[in-house]
Amino acid sequence: MRDWTNLDKNYIWHPFTQMKDWLQSDNLVIERGEGVYLYDTDGNKYLDGISSLWVNIHGHRKKEIDEAIIDQLHELAHSTLLGLGVVPSIELAERLVRITPDNLRKVFYSDSGSTAVEIALKIAFQYWKNKGHENKKLFVSLDQAYHGDTIGSVSLGAIDLFHSIFHPLLFHTLVIPTPFPYMSPEFTPDELKENCLNDFRKIASERGAEIAALIVEPRVQGAAGMIVHPKGFLKGLESICRENEILMICDEVATGFGRTGTMFACEQEDVRPDLMCLAKGMTGGYLPLAATMVSNQIFEAFLGNHTEYKTFFHGHSYTGNALACSAAIACLDIFDRDQVLERLNPKIKFLRNCLADRLTNLDHVGDIRQCGFMVGIELVENKLLRKPFPAELRIGAKVTRYARNCGVILRPLGDVVVILPPLSIENSEIETIVEATEKSIKEICQI
Repeated sequence: MRDWTNLDKNYIWHPFTQMKDWLQSDNLVIERGEGVYLYDTDGNKYLDGISSLWVNIHGHRKKEIDEAIIDQLHELAHSTLLGLGVVPSIELAERLVRITPDNLRKVFYSDSGSTAVEIALKIAFQYWKNKGHENKKLFVSLDQAYHGDTIGSVSLGAIDLFHSIFHPLLFHTLVIPTPFPYMSPEFTPDELKENCLNDFRKIASERGAEIAALIVEPRVQGAAGMIVHPKGFLKGLESICRENEILMICDEVATGFGRTGTMFACEQEDVRPDLMCLAKGMTGGYLPLAATMVSNQIFEAFLGNHTEYKTFFHGHSYTGNALACSAAIACLDIFDRDQVLERLNPKIKFLRNCLADRLTNLDHVGDIRQCGFMVGIELVENKLLRKPFPAELRIGAKVTRYARNCGVILRPLGDVVVILPPLSIENSEIETIVEATEKSIKEICQI
């Protein structure tokens, strides 16, 4: 049997990982999956509490998705969309238009959340240029935003840990505050929401002629630590955009496909963005695929004679890959057939009750943030003072690593422990995740 752990250390550079620590540690190597479980090369079983980084929807080795990919392999693995149409990409586009807000009518495919955002930025920029508004080239994002790791999407980010080192490479953006009640206890959520909206309103009224678009993660800022926005904030942002001729981009890469309890988070406030970015769960966690949805109004601004140069010059070799699109179609079929969203709300309530019963009163749990199946548990050294642990202790990382001893895979965002299970999980398995989290926090935080 091959020594997969050492081979990994010899050849792989892992993302978001300090490799010095990795090379000195014993690390899991995953070999197979089944349902909501993963198995390592030693045969140990782990509950996938983070959906393999937020992508898995219906579980691993889902028969219907497996068969859809196999069937498509008998027909075609890939053909370019440059100058040709491909059947699965057309079928999926029709399905996406049917389930997203009704103003979104066109689909531009890519391969990751970062590229979906990058495409949205370029489309928004060129839209205004094609319309003769040369000055509208600024973008607005939220404090603590994360929209991906390519240069354009990093320019919109505001998490210093991830983004500060790249500042010399980035273009200038405008940042508005995030309504985060946990960090601003002097304000009620409604007061904080209005304060942040007023900041955007002021910027929009003063500089609207320069602003191309606002981009926002609707309802939940995931990588920031599962920051849940007060209700009405997203709708307020949309209203200000409409009043000031600013395009609205909803980044639903993390929040889409049922994660917040509805198919898309923007539905919860009846928001109709001009552009929407999709990825992660679209194929059920099987293959890389992303889409940037746009309105007809935007699409039509790119129509013209060849010599007008209104064409959107952007593409990927694997745009609209037939295998990935077939997996996505099967994923959507399962949503319909199994009534996934209808069955999800009782699970969300059960998860909320489990978190309240087991974690709320722990000495080192400062905050529990939940929107649907997206959960962030903030760990603090002193609960009354909301004093964080010293960063060098890496408490979040230690808690999630200990959880593996309990048969659960979790992942930290700093000292925020993330729980984000597949939508197919059952209540007994939810209970297992929360129990493992409780045990791990008690074991690690009593320092």
